[in-house]
Amino acid sequence: MLFLTTVAPWLLLAFLGQQVSLSSGARNKHRGADKTVTAAPDKAPRSGDKSAANGRGKFSINNNMQCTWGAKAVGDAVKLSVKCEDREARIKGGVTDIKCEYNGKPQSCAGYKSNNKSFWKQVARAFKKLQGKVCSDESKLVRAGICKRAPRDAHFKLDIMSSVNLTQSGEPETHLPPPPQARATAAAPVKPTACTARVNHLKTAEENCSGSWASVCNFFLTMLQSKDC
Repeated sequence: MLFLTTVAPWLLLAFLGQQVSLSSGARNKHRGADKTVTAAPDKAPRSGDKSAANGRGKFSINNNMQCTWGAKAVGDAVKLSVKCEDREARIKGGVTDIKCEYNGKPQSCAGYKSNNKSFWKQVARAFKKLQGKVCSDESKLVRAGICKRAPRDAHFKLDIMSSVNLTQSGEPETHLPPPPQARATAAAPVKPTACTARVNHLKTAEENCSGSWASVCNFFLTMLQSKDC
């Protein structure tokens, strides 16, 4: 009996201590779970591709149409927006503006992130080589040389549905009116004057008067002509 009264309090204290330890462990476990759930959003990967921000450039088509292009990350892909303008065509007529988009997934190319500047320089050269096929030929891919062994979707392909060509007719040229044509007027026949007629009569008289009468005929005809003229 004495043994039970002595040991019983110690057994009770041990039991209570065990319960307190189990309760403390359960609380710490719940706290750790709460911390894990709270920290999860901070560790989530961010969307967007910072490498695409470096993609932009200029090129010309046939030395008349000036073009610009820029890259933008769209989900897991990259979109290239191309805009071209020909100011001279606004006056003379023809294609004035060209717009289109190219899509690709360059992330599958190792050189896209390891050597990003060289990648975009090679894309700029690829646009210059396309020339008149820009925004018109969807079979022509815009390729970077460092991505030769990359999958096909790593290169940029034209979205033909986004291609837009704007044309404008030239302004009408101002033509000067032709100079008035000179009207050909027929010259009126010159009528013989009285003096001309007299001269003709004189020649006739000289031909008809012969011999000693020739001087007499000339004298009278000359007098008649001087009175009329």
